[in-house]
Amino acid sequence: SLRLKQLGGLVTLSQVHCPANLFYCLAALNTTYYHLFNSILLSSTSYLLLLCRMCLVRMRQEGREGKYMCRYIVHSMWEDVEQRSKIMGIDAFHRKESMKAMTETFYAAIFGYDEGILSDDCVLAAALWRNLFNRQCEDPRQLELMVEYVRKQMQFIDALDGEDLLLTGEVKWRPLVEENAQSILKVATPTYNVAGL
Repeated sequence: SLRLKQLGGLVTLSQVHCPANLFYCLAALNTTYYHLFNSILLSSTSYLLLLCRMCLVRMRQEGREGKYMCRYIVHSMWEDVEQRSKIMGIDAFHRKESMKAMTETFYAAIFGYDEGILSDDCVLAAALWRNLFNRQCEDPRQLELMVEYVRKQMQFIDALDGEDLLLTGEVKWRPLVEENAQSILKVATPTYNVAGL
């Protein structure tokens, strides 16, 4: 609250926009994804929706500024999806249809993940099986690993300072497998640019 007051009260929309973009980009470029893709064969879209949802759950706790940041995170995600589809050469008609289907998938996943994150591991496992694994997971150990991964990530980002998240948007996501799981409780101090952001 002190840093936000030093910036003149509430963080402005333009001040939240850049950290929200960084928040999303760090999720999209998360190196854990490559490990997941190789070891569990998850789709990048499903994994990105999960990370985006975890970001939104955390930022909703930050009041009005957090709600603005949530909007910008989702906006960044849809911009990224559209840019990727253009790069892939998908024509405008099919791109529009795909975006419509992805929007439905995203909101269905939101409800499932919310219920799972707030409930026990069985409910979270069911949400991950439906949304992340697309109902195709033959090895229950992979599902168990992802339940542990989501719980670990949520514990980690819940421990991050809300003001730092609003000002920097910087999250160093935890790896899929850690030898020392207690390390999730040690939060690194973020760095700010010359403008205090």
